[in-house]
Amino acid sequence: MGASIGGKRIYLASRSPRRRELLAQIGVGFELLLLREDPLRGADVDETPHPGEAPDAYVTRISLAKAETGWLRVQQRRLPAYPVLAADTAVVLGERIMGKPSGPDEAMEMLAALSGKTHQVLTAVAVSSGGRVKQKLSASSVEFAPLAKPTIRRYTMSGEPLDKAGAYAVQGRAAAFIEKIEGSYSGVMGLPLYETTQLLMTFGIEVI
Repeated sequence: MGASIGGKRIYLASRSPRRRELLAQIGVGFELLLLREDPLRGADVDETPHPGEAPDAYVTRISLAKAETGWLRVQQRRLPAYPVLAADTAVVLGERIMGKPSGPDEAMEMLAALSGKTHQVLTAVAVSSGGRVKQKLSASSVEFAPLAKPTIRRYTMSGEPLDKAGAYAVQGRAAAFIEKIEGSYSGVMGLPLYETTQLLMTFGIEVI
């Protein structure tokens, strides 16, 4: 997959094309290590929030579980022992964790809730290798402009929101809605590059 500028490679335990692009941006070589995500087929990691679970605790738990499950798969499949990187992103309005919408109706409801408000985007990154696991959390604030119903409907009908946490993509058409970001732009995309770089360096992965 991604071409390595420095030394060593990693596994990326994510289906997100944004995370692939961001890793390639900083010159990290990687192979995809896909975990099962379909609950009907038995997902490798249950991403259901626990009752009363705080959003930061939720993304931390899920990213750790994905990284550790990924490392287990590396051992079970006798793959080359590269570190496994996983991440989890949550869009948070108040204490509500907004995952990927189930369809257009829920996407429009999420966007209407975000309209004219400031919300948080939390992305936890975890790396697991050889029984060692480390993690970092990125927190950013995103301010949406007020959105008219026809605007929400047009954006939803574009299809862009349907596989995105919070029903929007900061690097896509939704950039037109965002008045201000405080924090990590790459973290809002789904992989905070500063925190990711710091983690990978502790595992001996050369970056840039």
